Amino acid sequence: MVTNSKHEKTPSFALDIVGLKKSYGPVEVLKSIDVSMKKGDFLVLVGPSGCGKSTLLNCIAGLEEVSAGTISIGGRDVTQIPPKDRNIAMVFQSYALYPSMTVAENIAFGMKVRHVAKDESRAKTLEVARALQIEPLLDRKPGQLSGGQRQRVAMGRALVRDPELFLFDEPLSNLDAKLRVEMRSEIRGLHERLKASIVYVTHDQVEAMTLGTRIVVLKDGIVQQNGTPDEIYNRPDNLFVADFMGAPPMNLVPAIVRHEKKTTFLDFVSAEGEEKISLKLKANLSALNSHIGKKIIVGMRPEALGAQSSVKSDFSVVVSSTEHAGSDVFAEFELGGMRATARLAGRTKIGVGDTLNLTIEPDDICYFDPESELAIR
Repeated sequence: MVTNSKHEKTPSFALDIVGLKKSYGPVEVLKSIDVSMKKGDFLVLVGPSGCGKSTLLNCIAGLEEVSAGTISIGGRDVTQIPPKDRNIAMVFQSYALYPSMTVAENIAFGMKVRHVAKDESRAKTLEVARALQIEPLLDRKPGQLSGGQRQRVAMGRALVRDPELFLFDEPLSNLDAKLRVEMRSEIRGLHERLKASIVYVTHDQVEAMTLGTRIVVLKDGIVQQNGTPDEIYNRPDNLFVADFMGAPPMNLVPAIVRHEKKTTFLDFVSAEGEEKISLKLKANLSALNSHIGKKIIVGMRPEALGAQSSVKSDFSVVVSSTEHAGSDVFAEFELGGMRATARLAGRTKIGVGDTLNLTIEPDDICYFDPESELAIR
């Protein structure tokens, strides 16, 4: 029997999704999704509201029936298997705790339903409570807990399951900014200690970048890119990923590719078509050869633009506004008729109307085709 090695169902994959589609009547929400993750991966599904990430998570959990395709967990096809038999544990945004039960009872509830021996249940509850630092709260009820403590209890209830796959549905969205940072650190630490396989849904790019070992970016039910945080951030596959990931987002500026005396230039022209700023590339990129004389979109992360003396700079701009944010100064300027931003060190002395001399490394520049919106490589 010959198998397709690309989609072979092997136990090394914690999750393997092939050709998954989900429709509600005539509306196709998920369009042929192919995603796989190895055991121990932390896979983050990220994208704007309505992109299909929560629907995809619900399909993995078995809470939604799929219209086409297959879902395998731990090498086992679970597409038609009910949620209770999928060997998964889910942490919801709403925590879904029983208000009349104590913390200990909430954590142990799943084990009670599965008729786990009391001694084993008590030992697992204590073990998880210690790991999550909620041991002193075991006799309290959810109404006596803070949002962060309730989140820990919800996580504890999932952890005692020891499942094949953990599913997190925007678990930190109800917390304040400071607590979100603390809980991100806690979830990351748990993943590292337990080597758990986690699928995590969020619309927050910072959560995606700090937590994920792999990130899947979704838009309109289509996977835009599936890669490591470094690949997603520094080498986006298309304009959507480049613009969506990052705060502030990547500067995306139109330019004309020019080749002169064995040197490649990017010519940025102002909206009025009068002032031209040219950036001489320090290395010729063969992928740009077919675009000479044509317009492309140039991508530059704000933090990749460094302030330098005029002698060492690659190009100069005039600052139109500044925003001081403590450790950073965000300087805005016009480039190629578009508003762009440089993220500079907080001590940089710069004001409106000043000339800002900028430099950028060749590896920090991304190029996109304006028609296909795909990366030029």
